[in-house]
Amino acid sequence: MLAWEVRRPGIRAVVRPVPEPAAGELLLRVRASAVCRTDLHVAQGDLPTHRPDVVPGHEVVGEVVALGPSVEGFTEGERVGVAWLRHTCGRCVYCRRGAENLCPESRYTGWDADGGYAEYAVAPAAYVYRLPPRYPDTEVAPLLCAGIIGFRALRRAALPPGGRLGVYGFGASAHLATQVALAQGATVHVLTRSAAAQRLALDLGAASALGAHERPPEPLDAAILFAPVGDLVPVALEALDRGGTLAIAGIHLTGIPPLDYERHLFQERQLRSVTANTREDGRDFLAFAADHPLSVTTTPYPLKAADTALADLAADRVNGAAVLIP
Repeated sequence: MLAWEVRRPGIRAVVRPVPEPAAGELLLRVRASAVCRTDLHVAQGDLPTHRPDVVPGHEVVGEVVALGPSVEGFTEGERVGVAWLRHTCGRCVYCRRGAENLCPESRYTGWDADGGYAEYAVAPAAYVYRLPPRYPDTEVAPLLCAGIIGFRALRRAALPPGGRLGVYGFGASAHLATQVALAQGATVHVLTRSAAAQRLALDLGAASALGAHERPPEPLDAAILFAPVGDLVPVALEALDRGGTLAIAGIHLTGIPPLDYERHLFQERQLRSVTANTREDGRDFLAFAADHPLSVTTTPYPLKAADTALADLAADRVNGAAVLIP
């Protein structure tokens, strides 16, 4: 099969044998694999390599072609989704309290194990998702990380009912989280440097779309920072109203400038990180997406052009989510 593996800085195309499913795993024929900024961080060296020559990609739509030993509840030909989280211990204090995303033994698709930049992939059956049938492959793929992590970030931002939300950066995850917030009755202000992204935000229903360092037209009850730019942390904190919360959605962030307590944190403003997601987050978001049609903006690329898709993402040339199609 054709596959891409991380060879820093970047990825390279290789030919590999089709993998075989181990106990508890499914073998999938990849039908679509969305391109996430985390893939870019792994390929460029911003994140440490967990496994040499790993195949990136953790927003994978696949067709089940074989079941490993002891797998039940799935059939060949079924469409399923593979996301970032692929293993937790189930025993630690975090797993027992419902915070499996914090498990010290957690492992991840496209970082610890091969992902979807390939024609076939294996995945643990306990961590795959059944997908809402209303979305075609290319549109459901970005929901598996961009959608799920945006959904968790929205939860972490503690947006009150009917509140005012600021969204900093407007890529794949942000354009989905914005739609969830709007469906829940929020007023959304988008702050991003891309003129195309600003237009998309307004088309989706945002109340305003301004430059990333500009001040929103009203104080914010909550904000989510999707752009991996630490310089925006004090900017977003200063835009919060009293008691507001800023959630940082990315796995990687450049350095944060010094914060001034009175300007940025006083009056019970909060700063929160977002670390992966739980399977419950994934199930809840996909159920929401099944009941609330989301407009998923995608840019398709053939699998053989995965390196081009990553380069375009790095240069902010992708509107919405890039999706690889074998």
